[in-house]
Amino acid sequence: MTSAPSSPTAPRAPEDASKTFFGQPRGLANLFSVELWERFSFYGMQGIVLLYMYFEVAEGGLAISRAVAAGIVGAYGGSVYLFSVLGGWVADRLLGPERTMLGSGVLIMAGHTSLALLPGAWGLATGLILIAVGSGGLKATITNLVGALYARGDTRRDAGFSIFYMGINIGGLLGPLLTGLVFQRFGFHLGFGLAAVGMAIGLAQYLWARRSLPEHVHRVPDPLPREHYPRYLGLAGLAVVVVVVAVLTGLLTAENLSSVVVGAIVVAAVVLFVVLLTSRHLDGDERSRVWSFIPMFVASTAFWALFQQQFTVITIYSDTRLDRVVEGVPLLGTWEVPIPWVQSFNPVFIILLAPVFAALWQRLGDRQPAAPVKFGLGTVLMGAAFLVFLPMVGVEGVPVLWVALVMLVATAGELMLSPVGLSLTTKLAPKAFPVLMIALFYLSVALGTALSGFLAAFYSEENEAAYFGILGAVTIGVGVLLLVLSRPITRLMRGVR
Repeated sequence: MTSAPSSPTAPRAPEDASKTFFGQPRGLANLFSVELWERFSFYGMQGIVLLYMYFEVAEGGLAISRAVAAGIVGAYGGSVYLFSVLGGWVADRLLGPERTMLGSGVLIMAGHTSLALLPGAWGLATGLILIAVGSGGLKATITNLVGALYARGDTRRDAGFSIFYMGINIGGLLGPLLTGLVFQRFGFHLGFGLAAVGMAIGLAQYLWARRSLPEHVHRVPDPLPREHYPRYLGLAGLAVVVVVVAVLTGLLTAENLSSVVVGAIVVAAVVLFVVLLTSRHLDGDERSRVWSFIPMFVASTAFWALFQQQFTVITIYSDTRLDRVVEGVPLLGTWEVPIPWVQSFNPVFIILLAPVFAALWQRLGDRQPAAPVKFGLGTVLMGAAFLVFLPMVGVEGVPVLWVALVMLVATAGELMLSPVGLSLTTKLAPKAFPVLMIALFYLSVALGTALSGFLAAFYSEENEAAYFGILGAVTIGVGVLLLVLSRPITRLMRGVR
């Protein structure tokens, strides 16, 4: 027999209804702020880390080839979401979601500090590993904590996740702007240091307002028996040894890292689906809901394989293809827009549009489209965003605002899929595995992100038409297929929309 799961349906202490955050439970304000600062640090670092890798040594970089650097960024980004599976397991079996989230935040801060203080490839590897592990643990658990603020039938849930998602993107807006400016003026390491300071602020404010969360999130849903500890410690040690041996023998290199991570994520996703579908802890309705998520997992992967290229191909595109020189800037005259700033278009549009989508879902209530329809529309829009690149093929000095147009279409797709996906997984989650189901959604993001690095190796200015055209058309096709299958998928969801 296991203890009560830390899930959205677990008993919660009654809240003072007069103390809300935009009409939502007041605990959302604390989690909103934590995620804002974590995203500030994450996207602030990610805005400059690709440039740090492929810039020449004389410019403060590591002089890694662009294709390899993009593959590393994709593999790292995929690993972040892959480690959400580990974070979900730790939360469900060892520490509980709240303590796992707090410890993960400490690891993230340590990773940014490593990038800021340790030079060369070792500093890069240490920092990225710490941030990947920490971000994975925080991603799965903080989403579960937001879901735990709501009863399963609470119609405020999707609106609450959209507000939470706006907090993510406020951090995503400020991070690249500030670290990009610091990098341009003072170098890469001070930019990484600013990211570390942002994470420290997030942790400090969380500890100050920690009591605003429901009591049950501090419990471990399915405690691992102590007699099983040696087995899992042995497996963890074996995994570390395998990775070290693979690196030392040349089986795992910077050049093949993205391919290896893609394969690992595929295996992890298959294993996790099998574990959930065969578990004796699931009843018939819960098992049917897990089946319903498989086609949406595929569509989500296709979406993120394109969307996450803002950190690989679009960053390279911004460096080599955009006219970033602005004339007549007050006090500066001629000024060059920092490369990472183009990554702030997406969060700007999220901040502007997220309240609109939140209000729309709240107003429609039970009449809003089912989740598979939202997923399908989001995937179609992402494919269409890549087709927007086509008119600029062969144009020298592409206007910066053209990338803004691309990201506007992509952002509309994101708001149809990402916050809805986070909310949906908390509703589809089996009672015995509340966090691992969320980790399964993040595995689709992991696979798409790793693919974004893998695909980046095929991009060049000479093949832009084929690259953007083929990827856009295939992704639109995936979205249309999901729309066609939306009704049978909804039936499998057994009452969840």
